[in-house]
Amino acid sequence: MITESTLKAEEAVLHQTVPAGEYWMQVVKKDQTLRILDQQGNQAADSLFYSASDPAERYSAVDTIREQGNVYLSAGTRLISTEGNVMLQITADTCGRHDTLGGACAAESNTVRYALGKKTMHNCRDSWLLAVTENPQFGLSKRDLTHNINFFMNVPITPEGGLTFEDGISDAGKYVEMRAEMDVIVLISNCPQLNNPCNAYNPTPVEVLVWDPVD
Repeated sequence: MITESTLKAEEAVLHQTVPAGEYWMQVVKKDQTLRILDQQGNQAADSLFYSASDPAERYSAVDTIREQGNVYLSAGTRLISTEGNVMLQITADTCGRHDTLGGACAAESNTVRYALGKKTMHNCRDSWLLAVTENPQFGLSKRDLTHNINFFMNVPITPEGGLTFEDGISDAGKYVEMRAEMDVIVLISNCPQLNNPCNAYNPTPVEVLVWDPVD
């Protein structure tokens, strides 16, 4: 569902550009609003969410899909944790839908999906591994890298129940916006994938903005 935001970029307390192939990892406080903006269009922002008070509680694709009865995310979706709690709620979305099933690219998936020679290409899982290694204060490790959301990514489901990776449905300036319902560790890998048509084979930057709640 397309829903415009009323928030103004110049009033954000944080505004950061994340180049393709890099990560963004910070705590978004309860009642703050997070926006991920697709700067040039058809980019994928592979995202993970953890409770800042107990990182063992994290985003659950299974619970989120079950509770909303839809495999795609958009405005109004509540992101549910492994403990059944609401972590964030999507309050605005100008893209229309976001993927919950396609997973993140990795050395292994590059090999399986594309070619053996693609194994060493940079991927989102490597970005996440770098993030948890460089940020030990969050208490996360390789074992905590689980199901993710692919914001802006287009992964249609076939009539047979399979997945396909198609051209993106986003465009320059499209965004998704979420209000945190608890203090949340946000880990984003701005996808560097060069083999996937979702980003037109051209990884580009995304922007991350955060607003404090309005009194």
